[in-house]
Amino acid sequence: MTAPADQLPEGVLVAWYGDDFTGSAATMEVLAFAGLASVLFLDIPTAEDLARFPGARGIGIAGIARSKPPAWMDENLPPVFSALAGIGAPVSHYKICSTLDSAPHVGSIGRAVDLAAPILGGAWHPLVVAAPPIGRYQAFGTLFALYDGAVYRLDRHPTMSRHPVTPMHEADVRRHLGLQTTRPIGLVDRLGLHRDAGAALAAARDGGADIVAIDVMDDEDLACAGRLVWENRGERLLAIGSQGIEYALVAHWREAGLIDAAPAAPSAGPAERMAVVSGSCAPQTAAQIAHAAAAGFEIVRLDASRAVNAAAWQAELGRVEAAALAALGRGRAPIVATAEGPDDPAVAEVNEAIATSGLDAATVNERIGRGLGALLGRLIAEARLPRAVIAGGDTSGYGALALGIRALTALAPTVPGAALCRAHFADAARAPLEIALKGGQMGAPDYFTSIRNGGGGTVAARSKAA
Repeated sequence: MTAPADQLPEGVLVAWYGDDFTGSAATMEVLAFAGLASVLFLDIPTAEDLARFPGARGIGIAGIARSKPPAWMDENLPPVFSALAGIGAPVSHYKICSTLDSAPHVGSIGRAVDLAAPILGGAWHPLVVAAPPIGRYQAFGTLFALYDGAVYRLDRHPTMSRHPVTPMHEADVRRHLGLQTTRPIGLVDRLGLHRDAGAALAAARDGGADIVAIDVMDDEDLACAGRLVWENRGERLLAIGSQGIEYALVAHWREAGLIDAAPAAPSAGPAERMAVVSGSCAPQTAAQIAHAAAAGFEIVRLDASRAVNAAAWQAELGRVEAAALAALGRGRAPIVATAEGPDDPAVAEVNEAIATSGLDAATVNERIGRGLGALLGRLIAEARLPRAVIAGGDTSGYGALALGIRALTALAPTVPGAALCRAHFADAARAPLEIALKGGQMGAPDYFTSIRNGGGGTVAARSKAA
């Protein structure tokens, strides 16, 4: 039975797969902090898993496709998409990074859509990459991103233009994605969005577009985009984009009176003991490490170049574990870091070690991420830590898997895209853990200290503060 126009349908509203863990968690927090209970699974959920979270309005599956080649996608993504189809949400979402991290050979969004579309369906596929609450904007198909108080076109962005795996050379989302799929890509630009969005969408589809990018520059655009997606979803719809998809839907639902205003989320309270592991080389993370060090955290450097040799890597992890436990013993929170910014000599040392070893970068990056996760797990167990942070998108994925986390639910907001979460394990009797998964580019300089203090408040307020 179709829900009345003034009500949302019952059950799950959005089901998503995220191509990295931090982005997957960011999608969950948009829904959860809007008052729509949501859960993120770190693998395809079983019936028993789903039964633990009755009443969920959003269900996500976190993935690592962003760091994988197309052949890996061909093998691993169809079962995930079939699981999403089984959830039966009116909107299924292939969640991508808000800075379009992808290329034809790694993290291909186009290949993922080609695999998902026959399973998840939809007469068209909206592409909403922009998300103003986190400083991402799209105008006339061109993507822009905030950095250090200024907005840059993505191919001139200080971080993304120098990304070590997927450097951005093209800011037009249609051109960038067009290198990854043969599906025609159209555009509803900002002018069409406000003049007559339905007509603009029809024109794009009549022109043969299968994927339709939607411009978003501000909160008003978000609501218009959300309305366009929701009212043209048909029986089911595969959407592509950042958490801008959920921001847009929530903005429309709120404007239409379908959900209430965002409730304030309480702080989780301060944590006396915590630890951070970071595989990020983003300048934002470097600033956060520096701020935390000034606030009493202790930096413990990890030589990631040793990851090219299994024995040397285990010895390095052992050395760092001892140093981090010693810091905890002194009452200080350790930050285990592989680098402090893109210009840290450690970045070049890792790249040189990879080139010399003959190993591929993906293998070494996975080894680093899993090593950091396993190290964090030992620190949590040895020191009985109630709270932890993993920094770095790919690092968070591999690290969370190494910790054995089964699912996450949002606990307290910090800045958009990097909430403090509650970890759920297969063994419900396992000691509780509060954890934040932070993408390299996410968060203000005081991020680690805000996690130590427990977050809280509204995401909107913290976004302005950041």
